[in-house]
Amino acid sequence: MTTALPVFDLAAIETAATPEIVLESVRDALIAHAEGRTSVPPPLHMDFPQANGDCHVKAGWITDTADFTVKIATGFNRHPGLGMPPHHHGLACVISAHTGQIRAILNDRGLLTAWRTAAAGALVTHAMARPTALTLGLFGTGEQACLQAVWLAKLRPISQILVHGRNLHNATALSEELHKNGLPARPASAQQAAGADMIITTTPATAPVLNAADVREGAHVTGIGTDTPHKNELPPALFHRAQLIATDDHTQCLHHGDFGHAVRAGATAQDSDTAAGLLLKTPLDRPDTVITVADLTGVGALDAALASAVFNRLMP
Repeated sequence: MTTALPVFDLAAIETAATPEIVLESVRDALIAHAEGRTSVPPPLHMDFPQANGDCHVKAGWITDTADFTVKIATGFNRHPGLGMPPHHHGLACVISAHTGQIRAILNDRGLLTAWRTAAAGALVTHAMARPTALTLGLFGTGEQACLQAVWLAKLRPISQILVHGRNLHNATALSEELHKNGLPARPASAQQAAGADMIITTTPATAPVLNAADVREGAHVTGIGTDTPHKNELPPALFHRAQLIATDDHTQCLHHGDFGHAVRAGATAQDSDTAAGLLLKTPLDRPDTVITVADLTGVGALDAALASAVFNRLMP
């Protein structure tokens, strides 16, 4: 006789994944990863060019925890041209690290991936930006751009959000959505957005979306969208200007992050980065005039920590 495998739907997961749980899980996982207390194999990636889609499979385990996670996340973006919205789906499989038994399926449709990405960006941006930074430049007009702003606002005040996208209509729509969340936002040029105190890029771009010279002294920049070798959001010259570079995973960012593009271009050294988790553990003492950059490519340990925390809430 077998026991039915628990499968939790989006509504249950969304209720269990409170902002406090998401932020705490992601912060702790980034610190654990920086300290070498995780097991994270290289991610698996597949492209589907005809549908402008891709699939990522990531796994992770934090040492001595009860469970590990295997996560599937897909994004198919050609649908707008067919009169359909982009499709993002996913699920997380929670597995016992003691017996190998599959304990549950979290059928989150990509929600936990989106929230852990937003939480990681918000935590690292907050930690690395100067305390007096108030304005935010957003590059990208999709769901993740919105989430990055909303989650950063949970950690610090934001006086103005400058939204830049290739399509003015989309930039206007995102600005209106941010207004609904109580955040002041307006469409802006790339130069204007790059001149903000804090800058976050969340695009699938294959060439830099901003000019390094437009980034002001004292600014912080977080790159989110470069998660495969062919993507590139931040110019190598920006890394050359930066006095502090953080990566969520050194090897991963070197292989397919903006940091890797900068290293191969000779703009910065291969060992010039600091683990982002260490900057979350110890408050950063940064001069107000330096430029700081974070390259975040997504680490499976974050998925494992968040999925386990949500699973424990659903099945205490």
